[in-house]
Amino acid sequence: MTFYAQSRIHTEQVLAGFQGLSLGALIATLKTWNEERITRNELNALTDRELADIGLNRSDIDAVAAGRN
Repeated sequence: MTFYAQSRIHTEQVLAGFQGLSLGALIATLKTWNEERITRNELNALTDRELADIGLNRSDIDAVAAGRN
């Protein structure tokens, strides 16, 4: 016996999930995410020696990018 389930999210369902979000909150969330992404990429581009010079190691990068360190 073969079973096939089609699961497709329609545009209305996706937009319904954003009803409680204001445009400003969405933009602020995207801005924060992008700033963390840029910081993470820049720190990942450094060598282990360069990270050590600023008192970090690879495991600290996510916390620093999120502002927790």
